[in-house]
Amino acid sequence: MIRKLLLRLVDGFSRSSAPLVVARSRHGVSRHAISACARRVTAALQAEGFDAYVVGGAVRDILLGREPKDFDVATNATPERVRALFRRSRIIGRRFRLVHVLCGREVVEVSTFRGKHAGGDGERGATDEHGRILRDNVFGTREEDAVRRDFTVNALFYDPSTEEIIDHCGGLADLKARKLRMIGDPQARYREDPVRMLRAVRLAAKLDLEIEPRTRAPVPALANLLESVPPSRLFEEMLKLLLSGGSFQSVQQLRALGLHHGLLPMLDVILEQPLGQRFVMLALQRTDERVRDDKPSSPGFLFAALLWHEVLSAWRTGEAAGKSTMLAMFEAIDQVIEEQSENLAIPRRFSSDMREIWILQARLLNRSGRRPFALLGNPRFRAAYDFLLLRCESGELDMEIGQWWQRFQHAGEEERKSMLLPGTGRRRRRRKKPTSGLRHDSASGET
Repeated sequence: MIRKLLLRLVDGFSRSSAPLVVARSRHGVSRHAISACARRVTAALQAEGFDAYVVGGAVRDILLGREPKDFDVATNATPERVRALFRRSRIIGRRFRLVHVLCGREVVEVSTFRGKHAGGDGERGATDEHGRILRDNVFGTREEDAVRRDFTVNALFYDPSTEEIIDHCGGLADLKARKLRMIGDPQARYREDPVRMLRAVRLAAKLDLEIEPRTRAPVPALANLLESVPPSRLFEEMLKLLLSGGSFQSVQQLRALGLHHGLLPMLDVILEQPLGQRFVMLALQRTDERVRDDKPSSPGFLFAALLWHEVLSAWRTGEAAGKSTMLAMFEAIDQVIEEQSENLAIPRRFSSDMREIWILQARLLNRSGRRPFALLGNPRFRAAYDFLLLRCESGELDMEIGQWWQRFQHAGEEERKSMLLPGTGRRRRRRKKPTSGLRHDSASGET
């Protein structure tokens, strides 16, 4: 049905400098497909004499039969005029100033039409030695704004007041052909913002589009430009990619294009190991299934899975050197987290989850005494158990271990006791003799 709709939209039209304006009678998108907040923002701006359109991914997703997660608005009003018009709003951004307008819990991002980048190091624009844009407060017309966007399918404008779609770059034709096409010269556009290479992979996988050859060709040679991107921005884009519902295809594309180097160190080595590849791909498939089923997905769990075989390798090395199981695990975790901090800015809230999931992998192997009972009450038990199942399904561990924990969780008290494996017994701690002249206060912890 969507294909027939897009065929109707582009039949009789060809790419030209004049925009393609399509009425609702041809595209079928009602203004009620747009959120109430976005409609209110465009209406208020238009009432003040400004142009205002819903733009980008929201228009694209509606045409593809998907439900947009958020709505962006583009206008010829400056950020200051937009801010003055809406009481609950704030100006954000340095590279390009935007306005966030709040309606209850919904946030609509309003941007001023962007013009041609001036270059140089003046107030209106600045680039680095690679051509990457550092500051970009250059305003322009709707046509210039369309051309400045990344991909043609993201350059569609929708006017809620007239219910028309305006297409300056041939985005409707590319949606019909299921193509992801860069606007302008791909090499120059990637140099302006190297993150566009990652976005191309993410959008192609998420929307089931093919990256057209000219857009794809420069990527391998320019992959090293990602080294100049701030780690926090790389992490944000990687998180979007891995939680897009198309992470399995995305990682395969990253590897094929050479874009994984420097993002997740040793990921290519991991994927070349039979057990590592099965484990990582299984974790990505499970995550994609949860996203597509609108179930919550934990970034900490996913990054723990992607880096697990680095931890596992260091853990085994530590144990082989004679260190205790838990000491070897703690040192392995510290080593991997430290290595990652230089390449990928994983926030503490996620790295803490990763640490707990990894630590519990060692403790889940102990199925004797009171420890299994204590683990059931651990807040991270469910995540660690799911992680353990991935290890079993990938062939890293015997399936019997996962099945044991599955049964133990749902068994009664007596059955649980009967399931415990023989242990070495509790080792009694030797009490140290008090040092002469010193008294230890066990309540305060002071001497």
